[in-house]
Amino acid sequence: MLSTVYSSGVIGIDGFLVTVECSAWNRVPKFDLVGLPDTAVKEAKNRVQSACENSGIKFPSLDIMVNLAPADIKKEGTAYDLAILLAILQSEGYISSSYDFSGKCIVGELSLSGEVRGIKGVLPMVCAARDAGICEMFVPRANAPEAAVVDGITVYPVDSVRAIINHIRGTEPIEPAERIDYTEALTKRYARLDFADVKGQLKAKRALEIAAAGGHNIVMIGPPGAGKSMLAKRLPSILPDMSLEEAIETTKIHSVTGLLANRNLVTERPFRSPHHTVSAVGFVGGGANPKPGEISLAHNGVLFLDELPEFPKTVTEAMRQPLEDGRVTVTRAAAKVTYPTNFMLVCAMNPCKCGYFGSPVRECTCSPKQIRQYLDRISGPLLDRIDIEIELPAVSYEEISGEGEGGERSEAIRERVNRARELARKRLLDAGADGDILNASLQGELFRRFCTPNDEGKELLKIAFDSLGLSARGHDRILRVARTIADLDGLEEIDGDCIAEAIQYRSLDRKYWRS
Repeated sequence: MLSTVYSSGVIGIDGFLVTVECSAWNRVPKFDLVGLPDTAVKEAKNRVQSACENSGIKFPSLDIMVNLAPADIKKEGTAYDLAILLAILQSEGYISSSYDFSGKCIVGELSLSGEVRGIKGVLPMVCAARDAGICEMFVPRANAPEAAVVDGITVYPVDSVRAIINHIRGTEPIEPAERIDYTEALTKRYARLDFADVKGQLKAKRALEIAAAGGHNIVMIGPPGAGKSMLAKRLPSILPDMSLEEAIETTKIHSVTGLLANRNLVTERPFRSPHHTVSAVGFVGGGANPKPGEISLAHNGVLFLDELPEFPKTVTEAMRQPLEDGRVTVTRAAAKVTYPTNFMLVCAMNPCKCGYFGSPVRECTCSPKQIRQYLDRISGPLLDRIDIEIELPAVSYEEISGEGEGGERSEAIRERVNRARELARKRLLDAGADGDILNASLQGELFRRFCTPNDEGKELLKIAFDSLGLSARGHDRILRVARTIADLDGLEEIDGDCIAEAIQYRSLDRKYWRS
């Protein structure tokens, strides 16, 4: 008898529907599994048989053939175990042939005892099932809160093989998981880090406020202990709240990598800070079975690279295209997948190897050649993709001891950031454009229309272009930063003051850094 049960898999961060077909014949017992299964899927044969027997169900002694369709897409992982078992039991007759599995999608890993274990990537699976017209989704109980995020589909949490069999027979129906409204959760701030904790560094705080308002990439240069890492870690506290769409997309990435832990939805913007020993695959994504890397895990959030010159060039140069395109495509023999990479890049570095070049309080021990070699570890094309370059001086005793000016709280800064973004959004909508485009991403006609300064600003920019030796991309970066400064100040026109402040945030373009 032929039976059909629906399951789901994941390619990249996108789910796809899998049809589990099973035929069983009364002849020499064997169990074949086809449809491009990987090793974990092939091992399902052993898990299914043991789970069946330990659930008090005699495993059929038949010639069993299971096909996972579409057969031209490789199937990975353990998510198909439960669907395979149910297909076998219906094909053998243990589950009535009158029971209709259409409109239902079933995922879950089986333990040898018959319990249903949690799996990775449930959120994209549920989204794919809903989009395919599935109205009921059976998932491991551990994944039910994550699955219940998706609207338009009923989620049933499954504990064991026996529980789902009883549900199918109607003897002990499974209660569906309750869907939660996450609107309030997305506006709650759980972070304990606040800009008020950072003493001094007012110019750096202003630069980070501009970066947050326009989505600009930023690099901070300063001696050890100047507060670069402290400031970077507090940047998410002044970024706008995530929308539900952003939260779901971010959660998908964390789901397929198994980083959700006990969370059902990522409600705060990610902050990723990989060590400089990270590999190119770990950073960009890939592997034999491609997985998202750090640049994708930072999607809709912040990617912080501390000690930027210490990162291998193979890593930093691989970041150039994702910074421009907002996505990265990983091509392997087994698959070609695309991951989103819409993040804010925040970098920190010393001005030289010893860290004290230009310091008024401590002598630098590096030679001019060593300083040049240290700075040359950062390529020009990468710097061209960083909008703001800001120097941080060493913090004075008065500032550390609390005798200096008190710090402003993140909440107040975030309010200004939200106002600036709303002003930019309204301007784009009035122009008939997508209101979600940030100033850092303005291109083409939108860039020419909204990033053109007045005559005073043009003259200042011309002087800076010649004296700093800016590239065309560096020229455009200044204009985009100036646009954001104008938005923060509530100005429609980019004036000379906006251009002048934007020019100040090009520290690494100044000649003395390369002298």
